[in-house]
Amino acid sequence: MAFLTRDSDSPNVGFPPPLVFVGFLLIGCAIDDLFGLNPAISNSVRVVLGGGAILIGCAFVLGALLRFRKAGNNPEPWKRDTAFVAEGVYRITRNPMYLGMVIASFGIAVAANCLGGLLTLPLSIVAIHTQVIRREESYLSATFGDEYREYCRHVRRWI
Repeated sequence: MAFLTRDSDSPNVGFPPPLVFVGFLLIGCAIDDLFGLNPAISNSVRVVLGGGAILIGCAFVLGALLRFRKAGNNPEPWKRDTAFVAEGVYRITRNPMYLGMVIASFGIAVAANCLGGLLTLPLSIVAIHTQVIRREESYLSATFGDEYREYCRHVRRWI
């Protein structure tokens, strides 16, 4: 696929990370259907908690994307980074896009009354951490050196 053409100087991630979250949510929904998992979450809680989490998660992702674009970076982890970004939501977390995806996935699972989606969420976090974040951190350390390592000392990986 042309859109997944990797830059030679990149974290070398070969897939779109949002697909990990979507995939595990779909697996969770299938588990729900297969085993009849239906938590008794009231509609008001589903709307408030689920909807709120979706909005917060999307705000993190959007804030990170805007900062990336402003710096001239592509958000795709198979593309080269041209600038180090440490402003905006990047002052709160080193991985605002992934944190936003986790929060939004939680919200979707709650809003959909999908216990399986909540149960598979930790698996998506582990997959993103081991297959994406570790590669990105190694790449950023090699690319931006001491500036990135100093940033890591002051800003947490997640929250």
